[in-house]
Order: sequence, then C-alpha cells, then structure tokens
Amino acid sequence: MPGASANSAGSSTWVDHIPVLWFEPPARPAVRRLVLFLPHLSGSKESMTPFLQDLAAAGFVALSFDPWQHGERGTESQDELLVRVFGNFRRHMWPILGQTTLDTMRVIDWALANLDIHPAISVGGLSMGGDIAVAAAGIDHRIQRVVAVVATPDWLRPGMHDLFEPDRLLPPGEPDAYARYFYDHLNPMTHLAAYAHGPALRFICGERDVHVPADGALRFQAALREAHPSSAAEVLVELVPGMDHLAVRDPALWWPRCLAALAG
Repeated sequence: MPGASANSAGSSTWVDHIPVLWFEPPARPAVRRLVLFLPHLSGSKESMTPFLQDLAAAGFVALSFDPWQHGERGTESQDELLVRVFGNFRRHMWPILGQTTLDTMRVIDWALANLDIHPAISVGGLSMGGDIAVAAAGIDHRIQRVVAVVATPDWLRPGMHDLFEPDRLLPPGEPDAYARYFYDHLNPMTHLAAYAHGPALRFICGERDVHVPADGALRFQAALREAHPSSAAEVLVELVPGMDHLAVRDPALWWPRCLAALAG
C-alpha cells in the first residue's frame, strides 16, 4: 500500500495551462530520474499523491498533472464528467486522451528545464492515465518506460462494458471531426511504427476486467510482434488473477508490481 514519505506536501505550479504537482526524493540521488504518474478518468493530480510519495521515497522526482478537463482544469463534478464522457465515449474521451497526451510533452519539456532531471523518462498511469502514458511514448522518445494499469492502447475499446453494470455493453458513440483528429494522429493501435524504437511498455491488466479488457493490450503486443519484432520484446502484458476494473481501488493488488516496474 502507498505510504507517506518525508516530503508530504509536495510542490505545485502551472506549466502554461497545465497544473502540476511533484514530490522530491528525501536525499539527492546521483542521477535524478523523473516518473510521471497520471490519474484515471475523473481523477486529479492530488488523487495520485500517495503513489507520488512512494515514488519519491524510492528516489525519483515524482510528478502528476491534471488531465484536460480534470482537476483545476475542469468545470464539472466528477459525476457530471463521467456521465458526459460515457454518454458519447468517442466524442468526449478522445479529445481528453489526445490533448493530455500532447500536454505530457510540454510537462516533460518544463521538467527538463527546471527540475535537473535525466532525460530518460518513465510514465505510469491508471486506466485513462495509462492510455495516455502509452500514447505519449509513441510521440516522445524521451519516454523510455511505461507502466499502464487497467489501460489499453486501443482507443476504440471494443467490448467495453459498463463499470457498475458489467453485463451491459457500453455504446461507443460517434466522434466529431475534432475528436477524430486526435484518434487519427495518436491512437497507439493504429500507429505501430511509432513504437519501433522499442520503449519498454508494461500493461498490468485485470483478469476479470470487462470495462477495459486485457484484449487491447494483447492485440497490440501481437500486432507489434508482427510489424516490429524486436520492439515487441519490450511489451509485457500481465494479468492479475481475479482483478476487475474497480479493484484498482485496492492498490495492494497492483501497486507493488507497478512501483517495481517503474523503478526498472
């Protein structure tokens, strides 16, 4: 379970239009390495605090930021955001994924200029945050390691069932031109060449997750193995027995694996 570290308050600032929160390691390591950890849909940078504290205690500069339309960048309650997004998933989710993926590059630029870190970056995330982490690794080669928890590289999310009514298949909705632009340019499943450089990608999936099924990660791994075999060797898919999507609320099931993978 995540535990508190000495730097319990953290530091925060705005990077252009992006609010960020970060924690410093208690002692200065020989090489300062940055780990970003991104929240799930309706989450915020503050909700990542326990994980950031654990990463800092392990010797990393640990940072999160509010995804687009979330936290300090949001205008809705968490419930309102969830209702809107799942009311037309492709229309509303794809811009959140796409804009936040681009924001990741801006935050890394800022961190390199201001936090005295090594340019090899690791990024982790929960659900939506994991989707973003994988997409960001495809456009920013400074990201060398990704750990995506109950996440997918396929923004179509085929077979996505309702989070609270797992027997009900969710309608995917229809994107408008704005949403489609992000999908056309950033969706990992349809941009395999963007991963030919071989970033280390680890998917930690729930064996019983029907909201974000492990099938997306497995199909991505298989497609990359065919298109870029040497790069596919860096893609690992781990199924956690008995875990469904809501079990992400119990970090004991997945956080030790995630922390160890991010630490390399």
